[in-house]
Amino acid sequence: MSALCRWVPLCAALGAALLMAEASAQVVTAAPNAAAAPASAPPAPTRPRIGLVLSGGGARGGAHLGVLKVLEEMQVPVDVIVGTSAGSIVGSAYASGLPLADIDREMSALRTSMLFHDVDRNDKPMRDKTIESINYIGPEVGVKRDGIALSKGVVAGVSIEAVLRRLTQRQRTTNFSELPIPFRAVATDLTTSEMVVLDHGLLAVAVRASMAIPAGLDPVEIDGRLLVDGGLSRNLPVDVARSLGAEVIIAVDVGTPLLTRKEITSVLSVSDQITRILTNTNVAKSISELGPRDLLITPDLSKVSTGDFDHLGDAAVAGEKAARAVAVQLARYSIAQPEYDAWHTALVREPAPEPSRIDAVRVTGTKLVNPEVVAAAIHSQVGVDLNTQVVDEDVKRIFARGDFEHVSYSLVNDVSTGRVLVADVAEKSWGPNYLRVGLSLASDFSGDSYYSFIASFRATLLNSLGAEWRTDLQTGQTSRFTTEFYQPLTPAQRLFTAARLDFVQDPFEVYDDAGVHLASYRRATSTIELDLGAPLGNSGDVRIGLSRGQVSLNTDTSFVPGALLVPKTPTAGVNARVRVDTLDNLRFPRSGYLADVQLYDSLQSLGAADNYRKLSGTMAAAIAFGPHSVQVAGRGAGRVGGGQLPAYELFSLGGFLDLSGYKNGQLVGNALAFGRLVYNYRVSAPGLLDGAYVGVSVEAGRIGDGLTGADRASMHRGNSLYFAFDTPVGPVYLAYGRGDGGNQSAYFFLGRP
Repeated sequence: MSALCRWVPLCAALGAALLMAEASAQVVTAAPNAAAAPASAPPAPTRPRIGLVLSGGGARGGAHLGVLKVLEEMQVPVDVIVGTSAGSIVGSAYASGLPLADIDREMSALRTSMLFHDVDRNDKPMRDKTIESINYIGPEVGVKRDGIALSKGVVAGVSIEAVLRRLTQRQRTTNFSELPIPFRAVATDLTTSEMVVLDHGLLAVAVRASMAIPAGLDPVEIDGRLLVDGGLSRNLPVDVARSLGAEVIIAVDVGTPLLTRKEITSVLSVSDQITRILTNTNVAKSISELGPRDLLITPDLSKVSTGDFDHLGDAAVAGEKAARAVAVQLARYSIAQPEYDAWHTALVREPAPEPSRIDAVRVTGTKLVNPEVVAAAIHSQVGVDLNTQVVDEDVKRIFARGDFEHVSYSLVNDVSTGRVLVADVAEKSWGPNYLRVGLSLASDFSGDSYYSFIASFRATLLNSLGAEWRTDLQTGQTSRFTTEFYQPLTPAQRLFTAARLDFVQDPFEVYDDAGVHLASYRRATSTIELDLGAPLGNSGDVRIGLSRGQVSLNTDTSFVPGALLVPKTPTAGVNARVRVDTLDNLRFPRSGYLADVQLYDSLQSLGAADNYRKLSGTMAAAIAFGPHSVQVAGRGAGRVGGGQLPAYELFSLGGFLDLSGYKNGQLVGNALAFGRLVYNYRVSAPGLLDGAYVGVSVEAGRIGDGLTGADRASMHRGNSLYFAFDTPVGPVYLAYGRGDGGNQSAYFFLGRP
């Protein structure tokens, strides 16, 4: 009875009866001046236990920040928080004691593009950067003995987990009931479809599980259960808050409404609608569980979509507006200033610092990968305090190797060792052998159309040092078969050897100075090469090696057989190469630079037909300010020491962004100099894709010692205007180019030009 009366402010009439019933628990003694004082005083009113329930809704969850702002202004304390998906992000941070201003600052840095890109390009090894020019279609496919396998999600969530760790940096206990505000995150068991209430562990991992959108973010395994977004089972978990003793529920619903008939236009929108139906159905049930003392806040988020994390601030404003609209109802649960100040001070009090000195580093979860290889990628050092920024970069660097589907870390106490930084990895369940296919298309709308199809097979982790065997088969405008065995020589992979076999046939079109097509040839080269090299971090590598092969010129259409121009000729020599690549994006770069310099020494003593030295190089750099970006690029090749290169050392110029306006490969010769300046204006921000751009280019180049024509060594110029946008199957370019001499052309490209 006392428990019931405790929550009813006006129970004075029952006071005497309660005191009699509870005499065994309380003894009331009359004061000496009993005649002047009442026999008993009514108990002071006690406030109800308030539970805050925050729903999922993606970027719309920014509204929770606005609601919390109003609750703090109105001095409404919260005794328990339960969150799903986006609600668990805000709820976990607030429950762990992070001040609301800090939560707002951390979340304001979130961008839509962060959710769909786990790794910065600069964290990738140089080997992976060199193949990004291939326009891959579809995901990486695992090849196993029993068939093919795919990843469980588009994104692993490594980048977002780093943000979650910052938001929950004040966590000092793995028991969520012992946080400054008891907290629960809600997820869904992917195997059974059951709701899973997460009440222990690392908050960042629990929240990652609660927001793991099926097929978008990888599921998270916790206690043997494979977990995904809690919105599928309970997007507004009112019942969970009740189970934690909440007597008054303040529920904030930011869920996504159903699509209209006109908005359902594709298989993607149908799939989206099915998910919305599941979510809205369980939300309706949860709302029906609200009682007369409870409060439902539903912000107007019609202008904020689920994936639009670039507008979290707009969602926060909508949440604040919706909370102020129910201020009268909220005022019922406001408490006095001193009492609220004491509650809030206890909530945001800075927790006692934990020992953070790293006494050892340990790698767990490896099966095929050598733990020493992973440990070599960790820059956090033993004997110093843990730096969360450094360890977050370590996690991204390890993940960027491409061997793992998830990487996380923790700092644990070991009785014998001390504080141990544990890097926990999960190797790709669909690895270690992979297949990818790529497709590129091009047309100048005047009869010249090209395609390129490529299939790449990669066998990884062939030994304890991480050997890899990669084979590419390409057909189309250029035919190629390439296979390379790459063998690191140390666990830290600071030295490697590479054996490579390459067969290539690439086209050479011959035009006269008036642009009239004269002949078509295909240069055929075969090369076997053995290199010794060293990575330059993730930014580049240096190689030196021996090569041997042959080259010939085959005829497609010509009155002059290619064999007369370039008969089968043996080649052999020493090749030295240095590559550096820090571009942030190879398709539409906005920062960084690239350089690739090669020196080839052809030696008759090794079996070559000619003695000569050839120097060739490519460079590019980019800079951006707001939506504007500028790229400068150049390439060149020629003989070192003067004189002409042999006739089989052919280079070409012409085509979009390679002397725009000219035909593809219209200028051919054995010396080359070219430069380009490009300006891009980004008309739509990146998200899952890179966005859309309008661009212009200014280009100039010369091709020396040409096969035909008297003016091949003179300077040529070109300009282009284009619109480019990223698509699920690669970048698309629509362009117009105009060169000197009346050369002009329109272009279409799927894939990088």
